[in-house]
Amino acid sequence: MAATTYDLLIEQGASFSQVVTYKEAGVAINLTGYTARMQVRSTLESASTIVELTTANSRITLGGAAGTITLTISATDTAALPAGRGVYDLELVSGSGIATRLLQGVCTISRNVTR
Repeated sequence: MAATTYDLLIEQGASFSQVVTYKEAGVAINLTGYTARMQVRSTLESASTIVELTTANSRITLGGAAGTITLTISATDTAALPAGRGVYDLELVSGSGIATRLLQGVCTISRNVTR
């Protein structure tokens, strides 16, 4: 299965939350025993990350049988992100170590005015 292209918008200084549901043939996939990871970089070739979300750092929460994947970044953390455009992808890793890229796309971090 090819990754779905989906663009994200993160606003500096605001809490970021995005929920996606992983389904195949319209049926939610049980994510019990999975982990997830996501990185935002300025370009595909960038060695450093702008922000990283994982189940280990609690910025990604998996919803078990519901198949939900919740991405979160606190307002304090988004305030520290540089404004601009980058790229990202989101991967799920099964308990047996099989990685699946679910989403990929452009991530825009919009500058806040109120600080």
